[in-house]
Amino acid sequence: MTTPPSNSLGAYGFALEGLPDARELLVEAPPAWPTLTVVRASGGERPDVEQVTEDHARLWLASGASAELDRRVARAEVRVPDGTSDAALVHPYLAPVALIMARWLGREGMHGGAVVIDDGAWAVLGDKTAGKSTALAALELRGVPVVSDDVLVIDDGNVLAGPRSLDLREEAARRLGVGESMGRVGARERWRHRLGPVAPELPLRGWITLEWGEEIAVEPLAGAARLAALLPHRGVRLAPTLPHALLRLSQLPHLRLIRPRRFELLDEVTTRLLGALG
Repeated sequence: MTTPPSNSLGAYGFALEGLPDARELLVEAPPAWPTLTVVRASGGERPDVEQVTEDHARLWLASGASAELDRRVARAEVRVPDGTSDAALVHPYLAPVALIMARWLGREGMHGGAVVIDDGAWAVLGDKTAGKSTALAALELRGVPVVSDDVLVIDDGNVLAGPRSLDLREEAARRLGVGESMGRVGARERWRHRLGPVAPELPLRGWITLEWGEEIAVEPLAGAARLAALLPHRGVRLAPTLPHALLRLSQLPHLRLIRPRRFELLDEVTTRLLGALG
Protein backbone atom coordinates (compact mmCIF):
# COMPACT_ATOMS: atom_id res chain seq x y z
CA MET A 1 0.00 0.00 0.00
CA THR A 2 1.29 3.44 -0.92
CA THR A 3 2.03 6.34 1.43
CA PRO A 4 -0.40 9.25 0.90
CA PRO A 5 0.55 12.91 0.36
CA SER A 6 0.60 15.08 3.47
CA ASN A 7 -2.74 16.81 2.74
CA SER A 8 -4.78 13.61 2.41
CA LEU A 9 -8.02 12.94 4.26
CA GLY A 10 -9.30 9.61 5.44
CA ALA A 11 -10.89 7.38 8.07
CA TYR A 12 -10.32 4.04 9.77
CA GLY A 13 -6.56 4.36 9.28
CA PHE A 14 -6.61 4.91 5.49
CA ALA A 15 -6.14 7.95 3.30
CA LEU A 16 -9.14 7.68 0.99
CA GLU A 17 -9.14 8.44 -2.71
CA GLY A 18 -12.20 8.44 -4.95
CA LEU A 19 -14.70 10.08 -2.58
CA PRO A 20 -14.39 13.82 -3.30
CA ASP A 21 -17.82 14.75 -1.96
CA ALA A 22 -17.22 13.18 1.46
CA ARG A 23 -14.29 15.35 2.51
CA GLU A 24 -16.23 16.97 5.37
CA LEU A 25 -16.71 13.54 6.95
CA LEU A 26 -13.01 12.69 6.99
CA VAL A 27 -10.04 13.48 9.20
CA GLU A 28 -6.54 14.56 8.25
CA ALA A 29 -4.64 11.39 7.42
CA PRO A 30 -1.19 11.10 9.03
CA PRO A 31 1.63 10.25 6.60
CA ALA A 32 1.80 6.70 7.97
CA TRP A 33 -1.77 5.93 6.87
CA PRO A 34 -1.71 3.97 3.59
CA THR A 35 -3.84 5.06 0.65
CA LEU A 36 -7.01 3.13 -0.19
CA THR A 37 -8.63 3.86 -3.54
CA VAL A 38 -12.41 3.47 -3.57
CA VAL A 39 -14.02 2.88 -6.96
CA ARG A 40 -17.78 3.18 -7.29
CA ALA A 41 -19.66 0.76 -9.52
CA SER A 42 -23.35 0.26 -10.26
CA GLY A 43 -25.05 -2.28 -8.06
CA GLY A 44 -25.51 -5.64 -9.75
CA GLU A 45 -25.95 -9.22 -8.67
CA ARG A 46 -24.44 -9.76 -5.24
CA PRO A 47 -21.95 -12.67 -5.24
CA ASP A 48 -23.30 -15.98 -3.97
CA VAL A 49 -20.69 -16.25 -1.22
CA GLU A 50 -18.26 -14.03 0.67
CA GLN A 51 -14.59 -14.86 0.42
CA VAL A 52 -11.37 -13.57 1.99
CA THR A 53 -7.93 -14.72 0.80
CA GLU A 54 -4.43 -13.33 1.33
CA ASP A 55 -4.82 -10.76 -1.45
CA HIS A 56 -8.49 -10.55 -2.44
CA ALA A 57 -11.89 -10.35 -0.78
CA ARG A 58 -15.49 -10.48 -1.93
CA LEU A 59 -17.90 -8.97 0.60
CA TRP A 60 -21.62 -8.61 1.09
CA LEU A 61 -22.74 -5.13 2.06
CA ALA A 62 -26.13 -3.88 3.21
CA SER A 63 -29.19 -3.89 0.96
CA GLY A 64 -27.71 -6.11 -1.73
CA ALA A 65 -24.55 -4.05 -2.25
CA SER A 66 -21.15 -5.72 -2.49
CA ALA A 67 -17.43 -5.00 -2.69
CA GLU A 68 -14.37 -6.50 -4.36
CA LEU A 69 -11.08 -5.79 -2.55
CA ASP A 70 -7.56 -6.11 -3.93
CA ARG A 71 -4.84 -5.96 -1.30
CA ARG A 72 -1.94 -5.68 -3.74
CA VAL A 73 -3.10 -2.40 -5.29
CA ALA A 74 -5.04 -1.17 -2.22
CA ARG A 75 -8.26 -0.87 -4.18
CA ALA A 76 -11.91 -1.43 -3.27
CA GLU A 77 -14.61 -1.58 -5.93
CA VAL A 78 -17.88 -0.92 -4.13
CA ARG A 79 -21.11 -1.80 -5.95
CA VAL A 80 -23.90 0.29 -4.44
CA PRO A 81 -27.38 1.37 -5.58
CA ASP A 82 -27.50 4.17 -8.15
CA GLY A 83 -27.73 7.57 -6.49
CA THR A 84 -25.73 6.59 -3.40
CA SER A 85 -23.83 9.68 -2.27
CA ASP A 86 -20.16 9.73 -1.29
CA ALA A 87 -21.30 10.52 2.26
CA ALA A 88 -23.46 7.39 2.36
CA LEU A 89 -20.70 5.32 0.81
CA VAL A 90 -18.25 6.42 3.51
CA HIS A 91 -20.78 5.50 6.19
CA PRO A 92 -22.08 2.79 6.35
CA TYR A 93 -20.84 0.96 3.24
CA LEU A 94 -17.12 1.55 3.81
CA ALA A 95 -17.03 -0.01 7.29
CA PRO A 96 -16.82 -3.71 6.23
CA VAL A 97 -14.23 -2.78 3.61
CA ALA A 98 -12.09 -1.05 6.23
CA LEU A 99 -12.28 -4.07 8.54
CA ILE A 100 -10.83 -6.42 5.91
CA MET A 101 -8.21 -3.96 4.70
CA ALA A 102 -7.19 -3.40 8.32
CA ARG A 103 -6.92 -7.14 8.92
CA TRP A 104 -4.51 -7.43 5.99
CA LEU A 105 -2.32 -4.87 7.79
CA GLY A 106 -2.35 -6.87 11.03
CA ARG A 107 -4.78 -4.50 12.75
CA GLU A 108 -7.73 -5.51 14.93
CA GLY A 109 -11.24 -4.37 14.09
CA MET A 110 -14.31 -4.26 16.31
CA HIS A 111 -17.99 -3.50 15.86
CA GLY A 112 -18.42 -0.55 18.18
CA GLY A 113 -17.81 3.13 18.75
CA ALA A 114 -15.45 5.15 20.92
CA VAL A 115 -15.31 8.43 22.82
CA VAL A 116 -12.46 10.63 24.03
CA ILE A 117 -11.84 10.73 27.79
CA ASP A 118 -8.68 12.44 29.13
CA ASP A 119 -6.85 12.38 25.77
CA GLY A 120 -7.50 8.68 25.25
CA ALA A 121 -10.24 6.57 23.68
CA TRP A 122 -12.75 4.39 25.48
CA ALA A 123 -14.43 1.88 23.18
CA VAL A 124 -18.20 1.35 23.40
CA LEU A 125 -19.36 -2.16 22.48
CA GLY A 126 -22.77 -3.80 22.37
CA ASP A 127 -25.06 -6.05 20.38
CA LYS A 128 -26.91 -4.69 17.33
CA THR A 129 -29.84 -3.41 19.40
CA ALA A 130 -27.84 -2.36 22.48
CA GLY A 131 -28.23 1.38 21.82
CA LYS A 132 -24.59 2.14 20.98
CA SER A 133 -25.24 5.12 18.72
CA THR A 134 -27.77 6.60 21.14
CA ALA A 135 -25.27 6.26 24.02
CA LEU A 136 -22.55 7.87 21.90
CA ALA A 137 -24.85 10.75 20.92
CA ALA A 138 -25.79 11.34 24.56
CA LEU A 139 -22.10 11.51 25.48
CA GLU A 140 -21.35 13.83 22.54
CA LEU A 141 -24.12 16.19 23.67
CA ARG A 142 -22.33 16.35 27.04
CA GLY A 143 -19.20 17.59 25.26
CA VAL A 144 -17.46 14.21 24.98
CA PRO A 145 -15.92 13.86 21.48
CA VAL A 146 -16.84 10.74 19.51
CA VAL A 147 -13.99 8.93 17.74
CA SER A 148 -16.08 6.53 15.68
CA ASP A 149 -19.68 5.39 15.43
CA ASP A 150 -19.97 1.72 14.49
CA VAL A 151 -16.52 0.33 13.59
CA LEU A 152 -13.22 0.59 15.44
CA VAL A 153 -9.86 -0.06 13.83
CA ILE A 154 -7.07 -0.52 16.38
CA ASP A 155 -3.40 -0.40 15.44
CA ASP A 156 -0.75 -1.13 18.06
CA GLY A 157 -2.99 0.04 20.87
CA ASN A 158 -4.26 3.16 19.09
CA VAL A 159 -7.83 3.76 17.89
CA LEU A 160 -7.97 5.20 14.36
CA ALA A 161 -10.72 7.77 13.85
CA GLY A 162 -13.84 6.93 11.88
CA PRO A 163 -15.99 9.21 9.71
CA ARG A 164 -17.27 12.37 11.37
CA SER A 165 -20.89 11.31 11.54
CA LEU A 166 -23.14 9.36 13.84
CA ASP A 167 -26.29 7.69 12.48
CA LEU A 168 -29.35 7.40 14.70
CA ARG A 169 -32.75 5.80 14.46
CA GLU A 170 -35.79 8.06 14.24
CA GLU A 171 -36.89 7.90 17.89
CA ALA A 172 -33.40 8.60 19.25
CA ALA A 173 -32.88 11.51 16.83
CA ARG A 174 -36.25 13.00 17.75
CA ARG A 175 -35.84 12.66 21.50
CA LEU A 176 -32.26 13.94 21.48
CA GLY A 177 -33.14 16.74 19.07
CA VAL A 178 -30.29 16.06 16.65
CA GLY A 179 -29.75 14.56 13.23
CA GLU A 180 -31.02 15.12 9.70
CA SER A 181 -32.98 12.50 7.79
CA MET A 182 -30.98 10.71 5.09
CA GLY A 183 -33.83 8.43 4.09
CA ARG A 184 -33.07 4.76 3.75
CA VAL A 185 -29.33 4.11 3.52
CA GLY A 186 -28.10 0.55 3.75
CA ALA A 187 -30.45 -1.60 5.76
CA ARG A 188 -32.44 1.12 7.54
CA GLU A 189 -33.65 4.70 7.79
CA ARG A 190 -30.95 7.00 9.19
CA TRP A 191 -30.83 10.39 10.90
CA ARG A 192 -27.28 11.71 10.58
CA HIS A 193 -25.67 13.78 13.32
CA ARG A 194 -22.46 15.49 12.25
CA LEU A 195 -19.50 15.14 14.62
CA GLY A 196 -16.77 17.63 15.41
CA PRO A 197 -13.07 17.18 14.64
CA VAL A 198 -11.03 14.62 16.51
CA ALA A 199 -7.41 13.46 16.51
CA PRO A 200 -6.81 10.79 13.84
CA GLU A 201 -5.18 8.45 16.38
CA LEU A 202 -5.79 8.10 20.11
CA PRO A 203 -4.47 5.55 22.62
CA LEU A 204 -7.08 3.02 23.67
CA ARG A 205 -7.66 3.33 27.43
CA GLY A 206 -10.41 0.79 28.00
CA TRP A 207 -13.71 -0.81 27.04
CA ILE A 208 -17.37 -0.23 27.85
CA THR A 209 -19.90 -2.97 27.07
CA LEU A 210 -23.58 -1.99 26.96
CA GLU A 211 -26.30 -4.29 28.27
CA TRP A 212 -29.99 -3.93 29.10
CA GLY A 213 -31.14 -4.67 32.65
CA GLU A 214 -33.56 -3.76 35.40
CA GLU A 215 -31.33 -1.22 37.21
CA ILE A 216 -28.55 1.19 36.31
CA ALA A 217 -25.15 -0.25 37.21
CA VAL A 218 -21.53 0.17 36.15
CA GLU A 219 -19.53 -2.98 36.88
CA PRO A 220 -15.82 -3.63 36.24
CA LEU A 221 -14.88 -6.87 34.52
CA ALA A 222 -11.80 -8.81 35.56
CA GLY A 223 -9.68 -11.70 34.37
CA ALA A 224 -10.92 -13.95 31.58
CA ALA A 225 -14.27 -12.12 31.52
CA ARG A 226 -12.55 -9.22 29.75
CA LEU A 227 -11.46 -11.35 26.80
CA ALA A 228 -14.83 -13.12 26.69
CA ALA A 229 -16.57 -9.74 26.47
CA LEU A 230 -14.47 -8.69 23.46
CA LEU A 231 -14.79 -11.79 21.30
CA PRO A 232 -18.46 -11.38 20.22
CA HIS A 233 -17.71 -7.90 18.87
CA ARG A 234 -14.71 -8.65 16.65
CA GLY A 235 -15.31 -7.13 13.24
CA VAL A 236 -14.01 -10.08 11.23
CA ARG A 237 -14.93 -13.57 12.40
CA LEU A 238 -11.64 -15.11 11.33
CA ALA A 239 -8.66 -16.09 13.46
CA PRO A 240 -6.75 -12.98 14.56
CA THR A 241 -3.65 -12.28 12.50
CA LEU A 242 -1.87 -11.35 15.77
CA PRO A 243 -3.53 -13.31 18.61
CA HIS A 244 -1.22 -11.81 21.24
CA ALA A 245 -2.43 -8.32 20.26
CA LEU A 246 -6.02 -9.25 21.11
CA LEU A 247 -4.86 -10.63 24.45
CA ARG A 248 -3.11 -7.34 25.20
CA LEU A 249 -6.27 -5.42 24.37
CA SER A 250 -8.24 -7.61 26.77
CA GLN A 251 -5.96 -6.54 29.63
CA LEU A 252 -7.23 -2.96 29.49
CA PRO A 253 -9.90 -1.83 31.98
CA HIS A 254 -13.38 -3.00 31.00
CA LEU A 255 -16.70 -1.69 32.35
CA ARG A 256 -20.13 -3.22 31.88
CA LEU A 257 -22.85 -0.56 31.73
CA ILE A 258 -26.27 -2.00 32.57
CA ARG A 259 -29.40 0.12 32.23
CA PRO A 260 -33.14 -0.21 31.68
CA ARG A 261 -34.53 0.20 28.18
CA ARG A 262 -36.11 3.56 29.14
CA PHE A 263 -35.19 6.68 27.21
CA GLU A 264 -36.12 9.02 30.07
CA LEU A 265 -33.23 7.53 32.09
CA LEU A 266 -30.60 8.26 29.43
CA ASP A 267 -29.34 11.41 31.13
CA GLU A 268 -28.92 9.62 34.48
CA VAL A 269 -27.22 6.69 32.76
CA THR A 270 -24.79 9.05 31.01
CA THR A 271 -24.00 10.79 34.31
CA ARG A 272 -23.29 7.47 36.02
CA LEU A 273 -20.99 6.36 33.22
CA LEU A 274 -19.04 9.62 33.14
CA GLY A 275 -18.64 9.40 36.92
CA ALA A 276 -17.16 5.91 36.61
CA LEU A 277 -14.80 7.00 33.84
CA GLY A 278 -13.75 10.12 35.72
